[in-house]
Amino acid sequence: MSLVVQKYGGSSVADAQCIKRVAQRIVATKKAGHEVVVVVSAMGDTTDDLRDLAQQVSPLPPPRELDMLLTAGERISMALLAMAIANLGQTAKSYTGSQAGVLTTSVHGKAKIIDITPGRIRKALDEGAIAIVAGFQGVSQDTKEITTLGRGASDTTAVALAAALDADVCEIYTDVDGVFTADPRVVPTARRMPRISYAEMLEMAACGSKVLHLRCVEYARRYGVPIHVRSSFSNQPGTWVADADTYQAAVEKGLVDAEAAEGVEMEQAIISGVAHDRSEAKITVVAVPDKVGEAARIFSTLATAEINLDMIVQNVSGVATGRTDISFSLPREDGQTAMNALAKIKEEVGFEQLLYDDRIGKVSLIGAGMRTNPGVAARFFAAVAEAGVNIEMISTSEIRVSVVVDEDDVDNAVAAAHHAFELDADEVEAVVYGGTGR
Repeated sequence: MSLVVQKYGGSSVADAQCIKRVAQRIVATKKAGHEVVVVVSAMGDTTDDLRDLAQQVSPLPPPRELDMLLTAGERISMALLAMAIANLGQTAKSYTGSQAGVLTTSVHGKAKIIDITPGRIRKALDEGAIAIVAGFQGVSQDTKEITTLGRGASDTTAVALAAALDADVCEIYTDVDGVFTADPRVVPTARRMPRISYAEMLEMAACGSKVLHLRCVEYARRYGVPIHVRSSFSNQPGTWVADADTYQAAVEKGLVDAEAAEGVEMEQAIISGVAHDRSEAKITVVAVPDKVGEAARIFSTLATAEINLDMIVQNVSGVATGRTDISFSLPREDGQTAMNALAKIKEEVGFEQLLYDDRIGKVSLIGAGMRTNPGVAARFFAAVAEAGVNIEMISTSEIRVSVVVDEDDVDNAVAAAHHAFELDADEVEAVVYGGTGR
């Protein structure tokens, strides 16, 4: 008997018919002899709708009350799913994040999981029940207040539960058939990847791929939890997110179809995929005095405001002026907060002005093979140039090259890079079954 954690996203439980279909899949897994824990998101666009409603009532809703409101979405879907499972003759028990033992930090809106004490979940499983847990939420270890974990964090809840319960696999069900070499909505000829390493998936998630939440992949890598990304709308084999050893262990446990396992190319391709992100903005601090400690003061101010930065570029200082420009990208939703924080230290630092641009997009090329294959960056830049796209910023890691371009050029840059590295499938493989993209 294997312990399987399954997570179903908002599009998978969007309405009553979807919930019934998900219930049938869960019951089939239970009847196959597995213990099953399910993590659910709110139905469809419920979280966005609740957030919009809060904005109509109050332009600045208190963070505590906003968390109380938003967590209602997952509680609705978990209860309805438990009812649908009961209708199929199986016992299911639903639990909020706090009831499931999800302990978090006390920051409302983007709390982090500190620990999970899944005593009630383990008891339900021992009694033969299917446990259903509301994703995206927990309880603060210090204040005992209800908290939310940030957008898309039901994935993190699922993987953290899988780690705490020592589950054999965490299945993430979404509205596409797995992880593809690019967003199927942008590149219809994107190919499904049978397996991708944790490191490559981390880069994909950090660079805008919305199939998996970044923190969930970090958690999976830390605790060695194999993730199986699948569609709740089909029976396609999906994508395994795991290193070679973890994947092989899943094969030996019979969790991977033997025929599918034989078809997985364990020798990784040079490039795994192309990701893009339209949710960032760029700030340029103009004419910063080129003195020791000024950059540290700027970035310390942003850190105090709890703003995560992405790409950072500092120009060579002008000989005549002794001043330099510093540009960086950050989440668009944090743009105004960052501008306000930096404006307060303008006199202290002595820079001339701040420039803000929220019409940018990031395009990233990811692949473990670029470590040992020279010329990848040159080929990428040439493809982008041939598409007539101007590059504003460049950033690299050991297995990633990212560029910032104009927001309107993102699709062209993604398609050009995808084609340049011969990632296109011979025929359309990707099907997007649901989701509105809100």
